[in-house]
Amino acid sequence: MIQLMFTATSKHYLPARSPKRQLVIVLVLIFGGFNFTILNETTAADSQITSELSSNSAAPDSETVVTNLPASEEAVRIPWELDQLSVCPRTYPALGFESNGVQAVFFDGLPWKGKPTRVFAYFGIPAHKEGEKVPGIVLIHGGGGTAYPDWVRHWTALGYAAIAMDICGATPHGRHENGGPQGWGGFDQINQPINDQWTYHAVADVILAHTLLRSFPEVDADRVGMTGISWGGYLTCIVAGVDSRFRFAVPVYGCGFLAYNSAWRSKLLEGNFEMSEKWLNLWDPSRYLPKAKMPFLWVDGTNDHFYPLDSLQKSYRLTLRRTLCTRVYMNHSHQWGPEEIRVFADSILKAGPPLPRIPILGQGPGWVDFDPTTPIASAELNFTLQTGNWEERKWGTLPATVSRGTHKVTAVIPMRTTAYFFNLINIHGMIVSSELIMTEEGAKH
Repeated sequence: MIQLMFTATSKHYLPARSPKRQLVIVLVLIFGGFNFTILNETTAADSQITSELSSNSAAPDSETVVTNLPASEEAVRIPWELDQLSVCPRTYPALGFESNGVQAVFFDGLPWKGKPTRVFAYFGIPAHKEGEKVPGIVLIHGGGGTAYPDWVRHWTALGYAAIAMDICGATPHGRHENGGPQGWGGFDQINQPINDQWTYHAVADVILAHTLLRSFPEVDADRVGMTGISWGGYLTCIVAGVDSRFRFAVPVYGCGFLAYNSAWRSKLLEGNFEMSEKWLNLWDPSRYLPKAKMPFLWVDGTNDHFYPLDSLQKSYRLTLRRTLCTRVYMNHSHQWGPEEIRVFADSILKAGPPLPRIPILGQGPGWVDFDPTTPIASAELNFTLQTGNWEERKWGTLPATVSRGTHKVTAVIPMRTTAYFFNLINIHGMIVSSELIMTEEGAKH
């Protein structure tokens, strides 16, 4: 048995089809399989990958799953020029798109296929005192969405300057003549020049929108965060590793490790090997998350179809300053997300009260610690007895015991539980979640 040691910083699972993977296949055939030891991270899904390797070891032409080991964090080449994207783009009126207190503009994007582009956006400034500088937020829509004026109004009502741009070369009325590439994912664009691909342009659009928002005289340029939903959450993860000017990042649903588990896993594993490898090395968020230094709030649901809990876990473990907010059966939608996002933003940009805090190493089997400076009112244990597809698992919830003297939450884990996590709830009903824990029962499958 061969043991490979590697960190979880950049790990993708791909079919072994190219010549450079032949040595790996031979080793599988000779030694009967691999024992993958992931430093600081071992999950049931990793055991499943090991099992797949062993079961496929006698058939070199089968869909043997192997580990792609990309370059180290320092060697990852960032394809965007932040100096270029930090120059305020020129803006143009977007007549006919005005919307009740929200302004509509086009701003210059990056060239696409040698032609100039413009990006559509809504922005708004909240009511404020003369001379006052307000915080800001960049809003990144998801698949099938566009720039939403209601989303901007939601945040201006909370005292934030906000900008929401369309990231697919469109307006709320459809594509426009100066738009960049269409989304989503750009899987079929991977053999085009990098600067003609969707992810390249979408990330650039977000950073340019950030630069534009910072340029407004009413906005405090040092107090701007971002949040994105679904594909917008995916982009939030990448942008956080590219544009360090952001003060916080809140991906809702989105994460990395899309070949490990996601709605696009089969597309990446069953398609052309070289194209999939190229896409993952360029555009999977796991390539950029280790570079992100700002605080993260990771928002997701237990049964999300697109970004499952195991890939989410691998992603949030790449960020040191993290808070989790996982809801049982949270629906995947374009809604603006739970109230925890506003509280998280206020705590960083307005010195507001923080969400409950769980120390990054403050949990173990059946218990989790909490920071006594962020008191909680109650806690619950969320658990599943099932294995397999995360989207199809049933979840149960039980009250947990809060010990205020030891600042610890505990619960008896039900028999046959395969995975669980705690939710800590403060007096305002805001929740934070512990990490997902796989039990020995869950690791067997």
